[in-house]
Amino acid sequence: MAGDEAPGQPPSLAIDGVIATITLRRPAVANRLARADLDALQAQIAEVDARPEVRVLRLQGAGRHFCAGFDIREVGIDGEDAGQRFEALAGALEDARPVTIAAIQGGAYGGAVDLALACDFRVASTVCEMRIPAARLGLLFYRGGLERLVTRLGLAAAKRLLLAAETLDASALREIGLVDRIVGADALADEVDAMSRKLAAMAPLAMLPMKKHLNAIARSKLDADELARDIAVANSSDDLREGSRAWQDKRTPDFKGR
Repeated sequence: MAGDEAPGQPPSLAIDGVIATITLRRPAVANRLARADLDALQAQIAEVDARPEVRVLRLQGAGRHFCAGFDIREVGIDGEDAGQRFEALAGALEDARPVTIAAIQGGAYGGAVDLALACDFRVASTVCEMRIPAARLGLLFYRGGLERLVTRLGLAAAKRLLLAAETLDASALREIGLVDRIVGADALADEVDAMSRKLAAMAPLAMLPMKKHLNAIARSKLDADELARDIAVANSSDDLREGSRAWQDKRTPDFKGR
């Protein structure tokens, strides 16, 4: 297969306590993803979801770029719909149990823009740029990506990216809300680490269900009964009592997730 010939290695997963990091490792081809990489990423997200101690998941790319999307040479191989595979991956990333951060050091192209948007937060360097060239390639972007672009960014921004295939720089991406923070390239890793530690220190019985329900609200699919159950769990938790005591004692709380 063409993807097997791409230089570099499959994505890696590293778990350090409450923080997990997935790294795309094909820098010579701007970390474009072959079919095998999509499968590996799905498995890694599932592994993280199965680790209840993990509260934060970061997605990053090795080298100069974040990701160049799906390997266009594999589109249509064996009659397979690459869009469906990428849609499933982006959906799994959006629905991942931990809070997710995309660290975008350079270019994000094609479906990689949707992967970044599927994360809860996006921290970018000043030299980052994004572009979705689907219309230039004859590809009709998949449903999940269309919905995410419109509901998260608005119709006008979605049309700039999809219909006009504009290349947006860091300032334009911040303007339309596609990136949350912009820092110098040398400061990106430190900024992502600081954000990861801050999020990891939050009460997981409050933070993680809120992430889940916020995403459901954005899709008009809130389950009120499930929300009520999660509120009841948080309200009866040791973490809530610890948070209250820490607030009164003017100290940092130590949440255990119970």
